[in-house]
Amino acid sequence: MVAGADVIHQSISVLDVQYRCISKRIDEIVDLSATAAVAAMTPLVSSMGAVSERDPDFPEKSTPVEFIPSIRSGSFADIGPRKFMEDEHIRIDNLSGHLGSVFTCPTPSAFYGVFDGHGGQDAAAYIKRHATKLFFEDAEFPRASKADTAFLESVEDSLRRAFLQADLALADDCAVSTSSGTTALTALILGRILLVANAGDCRAVLCRKGAAMEMSQDHRPIYAVECKRVQESGGYIEDGYLNGVLSVSRALGDWDMKLPRGSMSPLIAEPEFKKVVLTEEDEFLIIGCDGIWDVMSSQHAVGVVRRGLRRHDDPDRCARELVMEALRLRTFDNLTVIVVCFASEHRDSSSLPELQRPQQVPQQLRYCSLSAEALCNLRSWLEKDDDMN
Repeated sequence: MVAGADVIHQSISVLDVQYRCISKRIDEIVDLSATAAVAAMTPLVSSMGAVSERDPDFPEKSTPVEFIPSIRSGSFADIGPRKFMEDEHIRIDNLSGHLGSVFTCPTPSAFYGVFDGHGGQDAAAYIKRHATKLFFEDAEFPRASKADTAFLESVEDSLRRAFLQADLALADDCAVSTSSGTTALTALILGRILLVANAGDCRAVLCRKGAAMEMSQDHRPIYAVECKRVQESGGYIEDGYLNGVLSVSRALGDWDMKLPRGSMSPLIAEPEFKKVVLTEEDEFLIIGCDGIWDVMSSQHAVGVVRRGLRRHDDPDRCARELVMEALRLRTFDNLTVIVVCFASEHRDSSSLPELQRPQQVPQQLRYCSLSAEALCNLRSWLEKDDDMN
């Protein structure tokens, strides 16, 4: 029993009576004066003994547990209507295990990349083949067990160096054609942090509560920000193409457009970053090349993957279904998709807010028996209160 509760009397001829204790926030069922209710409280407690404040039918709210992603992924690639396959991708669900004990980072850790080549397979194939060296070894990737602000800033600096050094490595390798290039999008998961780095028109889309949340900006010369940068660096746009040749404004390689080395070029390898803290509301991440996004919106893609996970909960099949949907919509490019899930089994996060909302204590009934003495006291106080009114 708690002080200040309303006691509601039910007139029953037997001595074993029941009462209901209801919070003042709930509408009173019987109009009793506060004076009578408070007066009735103390002797009743002393006559009955202590009443437990914890009802086993309504357990106390537990302390929320911090969300920790449980990572699994799937992928699928298809040549599409093209004569040659120029896409490459990389998928590492356990990054710390892949890199070995010398690599220390927050867990879980994972790394994904899609590289959409053009002008031949050379550039994309080179980046995939040397991904570990380029993105982690040569780039002096920082080591820490906790993803604090300083560490995440160091990670961004490291990935930026990796993109720029990979671009230079393509120039230095005589086996890579100077007319070959590739866009690059990487997604790095460190604990609850998702960090996406992008140069080009691949796209990463996060599904949050069923809604598409774009984690990258397409780098095409027709977009205002990129158009301005291209023109300021001496380039031009013709029919939507950079210098009348390339449909993207950022890429690795393509050194026939960047030479002489060290000069200002309208085509750059500088990545843009987007970072988010993952929560229970985040279901999965889609990473895809532009062959997907040329024929469907981000929300359409989220819907395809979400329906697949509800049916069979297999990210590999979801990636394939998304590629098949792009082919059905008559895409004209190579197709590559990675689907990264953040739970060991699919959960529909659209209902999570209601489940996670602080639960109000429901209207609950508590019953106990009154002794004959307590019943007499209660009747006496109620009658006295009626006389006063």
